[in-house]
Amino acid sequence: MSATAPGTPSGPSAGESATTGSGASPRAATATGLAEATGADVRVRFCPSPTGTPHVGVMRAALFNWAYARHTGGKLVFRIEDTDAARDSQESMDAIVEGLAWLGIDYDEGPGVGGPHAPYRQSERRDLYADVARRLLEEGYAYESWSTPEEVEERHRAAGRDPKLGYDGFDRDLSAAQVQAFRDEGREPVLRVRMPDEDLVVDDLVRGRVVFPAGSVPDFVVVRANGQPLYTLVNPVDDAVMGITHVLRGEDLLSSTPRQVVLHRALVEMGLSQRVPQFGHLPLVLGEGNRKLSKRDPESDLFLHRERGLLPEGMVNYLALLGWSIAPDRDVFTREELVAAFDVRDIGANPARWDQKKAEAINGDHLRMLAPEVLLDRLLPHLRSAGLLDGDPTPTQRRLLEGAVPLVQTRMAVLSEGPGMLGFLLVADEDLVVEEDALGALRPEAADVLDASAAALVDLPEWDAAAVEAALRSAVVDGLGVKPKFAFGPLRTAVTGRRVSPPLFESMELLGRESSMLRIAALRRQLG
Repeated sequence: MSATAPGTPSGPSAGESATTGSGASPRAATATGLAEATGADVRVRFCPSPTGTPHVGVMRAALFNWAYARHTGGKLVFRIEDTDAARDSQESMDAIVEGLAWLGIDYDEGPGVGGPHAPYRQSERRDLYADVARRLLEEGYAYESWSTPEEVEERHRAAGRDPKLGYDGFDRDLSAAQVQAFRDEGREPVLRVRMPDEDLVVDDLVRGRVVFPAGSVPDFVVVRANGQPLYTLVNPVDDAVMGITHVLRGEDLLSSTPRQVVLHRALVEMGLSQRVPQFGHLPLVLGEGNRKLSKRDPESDLFLHRERGLLPEGMVNYLALLGWSIAPDRDVFTREELVAAFDVRDIGANPARWDQKKAEAINGDHLRMLAPEVLLDRLLPHLRSAGLLDGDPTPTQRRLLEGAVPLVQTRMAVLSEGPGMLGFLLVADEDLVVEEDALGALRPEAADVLDASAAALVDLPEWDAAAVEAALRSAVVDGLGVKPKFAFGPLRTAVTGRRVSPPLFESMELLGRESSMLRIAALRRQLG
């Protein structure tokens, strides 16, 4: 793809800068690996932190990694970044696994599956990180840093610099006497990795060439003074020892890429890795007001969309559209078509916006692609949640639902609309509640329409949709002179209790003569 400028809300953090384009500095160091992995050699990873409920942006990253692995015949590694004991929880871990299963995102290595690089939880790999940190220090890639944040800021002030510039490299070349003096004070050092004194170039698979100028990224901490390894160490180390070839992750992590690349290069030189992985930074997912979709936004909650009745097929389709498309004039596709067509280089760099209406419209297309019996099975949990079913439907209820599902399939966008559309078939005649908006929409001639309809239907020889429609058109449209678009509103309200329902005449056929007549009479009494 062509090089593109960052141009998005995210970018390098304070004290850093990055540029894109082909005019890299002659002394720039590239982040190219030893060899580009293709085909079955591709190894990608999904490595969330188990905090909170699954975010749609996080699951979009999982989907893109999965699609690329399946497209190339490579492997998807699922590992858990659970080193933050204060925020991580087993409940969140279980929710991530549940979300992956619901979306149909399977993985080749990880918790519950195993693999050659187990364990796949960072909390169980601390010995590895300690050993790598020791080697980084011994081989000169890292050094002990004793300066406090306050001392760094004071040195910047004394030199007339912005005190918030970040670490100034003071501890890089301390003398033995200086180190001993710090030890005598009782200080405990952090471990920092040396950044090179040269531009760093990343050929991003999504954003094109990104240049981080020399000096824009300070030496960074990989181990705290208490010995706890940080994300800046454990993430690249795991990628290295697990043979990850492509790192596809959110654009908000772009500013950490030069640190990761430098550490990856060190791991290659130390013989702990075969290559520096290729990076691709996925576009932000925006919500209202051009801001990143946060965990506080209800649209960010994967399970809330499931509760609203989005199908996993529809969610996979819509998540894929948040930065990628299968064709310029096509939005709806299957999981299999996604895998067949997916290429990381086709992901766009511009931010993607969550559009709930579009998500539900695409879901409606997938809903209509289901076989009616499959759709009925998908609807049953929503009918139970609405209190319309106690458990499995009775034979009579199933017969009614099997007849009604094809009628509503073209009128629904999400499964949660099912109870409203089908509920009139599952309640007793005396328990049908007529919705207020349906009552309010009735025209002055509603009582006359109900009287004429009851008279036309009471002795109807055949009770099927065609016969019911013919009798009602004769009685109401021809007999009363009511315009067709207004003629059957009172009947729909009487039979289903709603303004919007499955086709009226087919609904009356399913409901039967007795129930239909009882409901028409009940609404007539209510109108007085």
